[in-house]
Amino acid sequence: MYIERKHCEYCGKLVHGRSDKKFCDDYCRSSFNNERRVFDSKGMRNIINTLKLNRNILESIVAGGVEKVKVPKEKLVRLGYNFKYHTHIFTDWKGNFYTYSFDYGFLQLENEWLLVLRDIKELNYNGET
Repeated sequence: MYIERKHCEYCGKLVHGRSDKKFCDDYCRSSFNNERRVFDSKGMRNIINTLKLNRNILESIVAGGVEKVKVPKEKLVRLGYNFKYHTHIFTDWKGNFYTYSFDYGFLQLENEWLLVLRDIKELNYNGET
């Protein structure tokens, strides 16, 4: 029976262990993935960071177990929220559009007010993530 000898995708050393193993150790795996991320476009990283910032801003508003908070749009602007970027939009049965940054979102209300909320579908039966 022939056993194929695999070499580490990062350093080229012989790899021992599982047949689907690609790297000789955690250092090589980590280094390989870090080098690969360097080639990601700067624009893409900036968008991902903006999405994370938007999520954190919404999370800070809906804190302490409160499900929904009504705030002026100006507050999000002051905190640095970027309305250009979001992960998805949800339309409810009434036709309301909820704009989300991951699991936190908002509904635009009248007179420049927003209803900020956490997506309850993300919660399990205990109300915990």
